Amino acid sequence: MNDVYQCYAASAFGMEGLVAGELKRTGAGNVSAENGGVCFSASAQELFRLNLLMHFTDRLFIVLYRGPCRSFEQLFTLVQEIDWPSFFSGDESIDVTCKCTRSVLMSPRDCQSITKKSIIEKLRRKTGRQVFPETGSSLPVHLSIRNDEAMIMLNTSGKALSRRGYRTWNGEAPLRETLAAALVELSGWRPGQPLHDPCCGTGTILAEAALMAAGKAPGSDRPFAMESFSCFRKLSLEQIRQTVLSQADISRVSGISGSDIDPEALELARRHMRQAGLGDGTVSLECIPLQELKLEAENGVFICNPPYGERLGDQKQCRALYHDLFLLKGRHPGWRLCAISSDPAFERSFGKKADKKRRLYNGRLECVYYIYN
Repeated sequence: MNDVYQCYAASAFGMEGLVAGELKRTGAGNVSAENGGVCFSASAQELFRLNLLMHFTDRLFIVLYRGPCRSFEQLFTLVQEIDWPSFFSGDESIDVTCKCTRSVLMSPRDCQSITKKSIIEKLRRKTGRQVFPETGSSLPVHLSIRNDEAMIMLNTSGKALSRRGYRTWNGEAPLRETLAAALVELSGWRPGQPLHDPCCGTGTILAEAALMAAGKAPGSDRPFAMESFSCFRKLSLEQIRQTVLSQADISRVSGISGSDIDPEALELARRHMRQAGLGDGTVSLECIPLQELKLEAENGVFICNPPYGERLGDQKQCRALYHDLFLLKGRHPGWRLCAISSDPAFERSFGKKADKKRRLYNGRLECVYYIYN
């Protein structure tokens, strides 16, 4: 199957440019960024490869319809216009998800019900079948209605691409893997240069940096929904996976390290490194207070996700830690320091305005990524 599909890469707000850049570098066509995502074109084989390779996007979709939608009747009709039999062999479980934002249609449950009813009706008319047992693999359909514009899509990724598979234990404030990868990319760090996370917790930033240095695809150890689509079963998707896997080389990882005051978090970090295929010792981890940290390398990059102090009782302690980061930077004048925080007083507590700032979201929290050269 060599069809080229109109596709969509869902993205956290603030990361659309990173997603668009990576799509262009990996060979996707007609790349165009918009709020919350990036449009592009790709074949099924290219989509599978992108699912393996993408660092910053949440999910990859095939767009089946995009256009205005202001009533349930209109929704039912436009779903009918899609060629569902080309994606459906007969026993798939039709799983519809929906998100409605600032639109006339604001009931996800009703939109899901109408969409599924319309799909089944189309399949009945086209195939002559009356019963669909839905005992097979999932056909994940996603409906997004924003500002009265509907997008009906097939979710080719399945679970969010942030779920790489290596992180099975979380600390108190886990950082999504896609955001951690973005922090590494935006820091200006490049493989071979020293990198240290002085508040590393369970090690997500370090794992993402090490995977980049090794050239290991972030999705190489997990399955994707499109692998079970009947229309793609004749494609050599496993061969694509093996080709991508063969390009990784863990021996290329060097100079990546982290520290934390919590020995339990560090033990989880070690487990995550092993589960990411990085092995013991590839990333150096040490239990040491940030205030005592002094590294020998003259030039490098600090990247961290310090506590935000959202609870009033923690705020004073967290703001003192931000100034400790300032002192850490002073002890390492040749290092760049990058930190993400939702605290509007970060710069004042740190003691200096950042050289660069970037607005990002950690889940639903609006944050700023501060970069000090």
